[in-house]
Amino acid sequence: MGASEHADALNGRTVSYSYEHDGDRQFATTLARGLEILRCFTPLEPMLGNKDISVRTGLPKPTVSRLTYTLTRLGYLRHNPRLGKYQLGSAVLSIGYPLLANIQVRQIGRPHMKELADHARGWVSMGVRDRLNMVYIETARSPEVVRSRPDIGQSFPIIAASMGRAYLAGLAEPTRNAVLNEIRVKTPELWRKYGARVEEGLADFRARGFCLRQGDLVADVHSVGVPMAPQPDGDVVVFNCAVPLHALRRGQLENEIGPRLVQLVRTVESMLGLR
Repeated sequence: MGASEHADALNGRTVSYSYEHDGDRQFATTLARGLEILRCFTPLEPMLGNKDISVRTGLPKPTVSRLTYTLTRLGYLRHNPRLGKYQLGSAVLSIGYPLLANIQVRQIGRPHMKELADHARGWVSMGVRDRLNMVYIETARSPEVVRSRPDIGQSFPIIAASMGRAYLAGLAEPTRNAVLNEIRVKTPELWRKYGARVEEGLADFRARGFCLRQGDLVADVHSVGVPMAPQPDGDVVVFNCAVPLHALRRGQLENEIGPRLVQLVRTVESMLGLR
């Protein structure tokens, strides 16, 4: 299958995905297409028709119809006959839960995240890489946060936020260069918009131990990000702390919240035996 277009309404962008498995006889193309359909649904576009999905995936509408029918029969989609549209089904949750339940760092980090979120009057989240995005696997919010409600499963481009730039900072240089090259090739518009910020984020990390973001994705929200030491399987988990601009004092992000987030990450690493 050639490149397909996936419209991510949450981030207001279009990302081109290519299956680079031509000639790989073990690669199940039909399965890949079904999973790509599930990825089309977003918090801002929770219901899609076959035509919508066809546009987002680049698949012919008859192919989409067969796949959505199958996914509905299996419980991964639900069909609204009145609107003629689909939404994600409960079977999607049953797949994700075993993964989340067995990520030990979530349980260890949660109370420390909540403490910092309350102190900062913002939110603290934990994320991992999903292709060219970062996705939240845990989040804690201050009671004062009423407008922004980040949650598990929310995703955003790696290069557009402090968490993603901290992820890049936590990689070995050859791996980081490979990821950045993939971002340049597959998402050129995002690279043009945010590429220059990557080196700024790496410089922040070298100087301070954390990466800064000031209003890149959301104009009135600033954040810091810190990567953990790599897990035994090589994965890099990243923490960030985001604060609405109105709740920040001058210099607080750089001089107080960033260092506290670094200490939070070091504490979690120690509890996991990574240090």
